[in-house]
Amino acid sequence: MGEFDNKEREEVFSKKVRAGKRTYFFDVKATRSGDYYLTVTESKKRLEDGVFVKHKIFLYKEDFEKFAEGLTETVEYIKTHQDVVEKRYEYSENGEHSTKPNDDFSF
Repeated sequence: MGEFDNKEREEVFSKKVRAGKRTYFFDVKATRSGDYYLTVTESKKRLEDGVFVKHKIFLYKEDFEKFAEGLTETVEYIKTHQDVVEKRYEYSENGEHSTKPNDDFSF
């Protein structure tokens, strides 16, 4: 990639969230004109071959409000129609993890 391509996708902020077998990346990037946008990446290691499979969505600032409304409404629907238990993961030095259930599931 040339310098132009790197500048177009300048990373401003990044948050990594480990959740069991998946890792989520929330990355704020800037366009050449300085506008921010969000990429959300899900990464999961395939057991059969050890390859990481990634899925990515791009969310632009003009869509933040509608996206947040839709996400909140969907999460509330699930929370009112099913018990949701968030698992807390503890990682050890050897890469193994165990879960701790936690009934406090909120966004």
